[in-house]
This record gives sequence, C-alpha cells and structure tokens, in this order.
Amino acid sequence: MVSIEDKIWTAIKAKGRGSIFFPSDFTSYGEDKAIGKSLERLTVKGSIIRLARGIYTYPKTVSISGYVLMPSIEQIAETIARRDKTRIVPTGAYAMNKLGISTQVPMNIVYLTDGAPRKVSLGNGRSIQFKYTTPKNLSFTNPLAMLVTFALKEVGKDNVTDDIAKQIKCMLQKEQKDNVLADEALMPAWIRSFIRQAYE
Repeated sequence: MVSIEDKIWTAIKAKGRGSIFFPSDFTSYGEDKAIGKSLERLTVKGSIIRLARGIYTYPKTVSISGYVLMPSIEQIAETIARRDKTRIVPTGAYAMNKLGISTQVPMNIVYLTDGAPRKVSLGNGRSIQFKYTTPKNLSFTNPLAMLVTFALKEVGKDNVTDDIAKQIKCMLQKEQKDNVLADEALMPAWIRSFIRQAYE
C-alpha cells in the first residue's frame, strides 16, 4: 500500500526542482489533515522547504556547493495568482525597482490584485501584500505600460527627476510605441504625455 506521503513525494518530484506548490495541489490523495502531516514530514526530512504558511518549494540546489536556490518573491506571488486565478501587478517601490529606477528591493512587496486582499509572511521580515484594486487597473495589455504607469504614480508628477525620466525613456525605447500606447486610456493624462514625449 503506497502511503499518502509517498504519493505526494512522487507528485512533487514530477513537478521538478524549483517548483512551488500548495496543500490544495494534492487533495485527490486524501484528507486535508493527512496531506498537511505528509508535507510537514517531508519538510522535516529536508526534502522540501516551507516558504510560508501553506506554501512549499522543492528547492533547486547548486550541485557543487549544495547551495539552495530559493524562488524569488515574484515567482511566489505569480504562483499564488495562478492558483487563485487572479491578476496581479507590481506597484510602488517594487515597480520602480523592476524598471531600474531604484536599486532597492523592498522587503515588503505590494501587488495590486482583483482577488482577495491579504498578506503572506515569508519570514526574515519579508512579505508579499496583495491589495485589492478595481479591474480597470489590471486591464493593461502591455506589461511595460503597466509597470511604467504604476512606477510613475509612485514617484509622483512633481518628483520625476532627469535621471528617472532618462531611465524610463531607456526602457520604453526597447518596446514598440504602438504596443505601449495601446493602453493609454488606462493612464493618467500626465503619464500619457510623458510616454508620448519619450518616443519623440
């Protein structure tokens, strides 16, 4: 008789190293309590790592040193969004970091979502916060247009320095103007003109 733990372990190995998973991925193998216990035992054995409450990873290791490569906060957030079938968009300081405006990676990353608001604590003072926003804010078709819009909103119209403008223009040059401006109806007027000027 194959135990629930063995079934779960086989399924985890099939997902591959670096994968992120939740107890709900294994509901077909038994009761919630038994699944929880099995994941707990696999964590104690060191086979998997618990990232946060109810979130685990089958870690990638660097073979020579045995160093464990942990998934990024972004990968964790995207996996949660896929599970919950919600949309998310990085905002604030994190959007600025992704655009290269700021070199600081915030310890607490905030995403806007059309799903339930909540906070996921990842330990060591790090967390992911999902803040509810209207679906309109998540209707962008172009990821760069969305990132630039939320980064500029964070900076504020009167605080856009020459360096920030230069960095954003540099990022925009890599993307077709029409693709970015396809979303202009979703942008505040000042951001729309900023982007148009960046292409002139």
